[in-house]
Amino acid sequence: MELKIVFMGSPDFALPTLQALSDHFQVQGVVTQPDRPAGRGKSLSPLPVKKLALELGLNIYQPRSLRTEESIQQIKEWNPDVIVVAAFGQILKKNVLTFPPYGCVNVHASLLPRWRGASPINAAILNGDQQTGVTIMKMDEGLDTGPIISMRSTPIDPQENAGELSDRLARLGGETIIEILPKYISGELTPTPQNDEDSTYAPMLSKKDGELDFSKDAEYLARQVRAYSPWPGTFTYWKNQPLKIHRAKASLSSQGKSNTRVIHNSLPAIYSGNGLLILEEVQPAGKRKMSGETFLNGARDWIAE
Repeated sequence: MELKIVFMGSPDFALPTLQALSDHFQVQGVVTQPDRPAGRGKSLSPLPVKKLALELGLNIYQPRSLRTEESIQQIKEWNPDVIVVAAFGQILKKNVLTFPPYGCVNVHASLLPRWRGASPINAAILNGDQQTGVTIMKMDEGLDTGPIISMRSTPIDPQENAGELSDRLARLGGETIIEILPKYISGELTPTPQNDEDSTYAPMLSKKDGELDFSKDAEYLARQVRAYSPWPGTFTYWKNQPLKIHRAKASLSSQGKSNTRVIHNSLPAIYSGNGLLILEEVQPAGKRKMSGETFLNGARDWIAE
């Protein structure tokens, strides 16, 4: 299909969508976030979408903002039929949303209107959702409020963390967009308004959100560890230093005072509001990640302190 597309995206989640679009349609150009400081030297490094766009030989534009007419002139010169967006990282205004003949289409990592916002994958795991998916929607000026073109659902594995689920949803998004885009352009698929009354919101996360509160249920804490892996990560404190928790599981078989440290089946564990959080993989400050059993070998005072 002779369809001219401009793609907007930045992180790893966007890569399968860009690759699929490049394989099946004419990608006029890629809009992505500016290079960012990385590593100890803080030298500028391109985000994943730019790296893939370079490999594919695509035109690249990296505006700091799309809030002015001047900043979107390059995109207008590409003359796209539609703009496809996947985790771009900037809010699009009306002057961008309305100039392509078929508007802007977004690949969103939830079953809208559930989990609008910046962290839908994390929120789905944290809240114990049994399933999630991707929604392809026509964008409007609201935050993930546009009408739905198509959806694909998938179950959430009870052991799956946010990074693993993100990889699966990214692939599902890439598969879905190439399937539905021609149907949307031809009029076979008509966008359907969302029911705002059913909406939930997933706010942007920060490092401090990863601190575990042991007054909460053990099952919630275990979901939090999965939901915040690999970022922002979860942690508690030991010897006045952060102790990162990479893998953990809940046990409701015994009760104790919240935030009390014990050893359970040769693994470090901490009592929560209704059971134990068993720490399967941890990372003490200044050290590499290790199994809970290995950690205990060097933490003889885990209980005594």
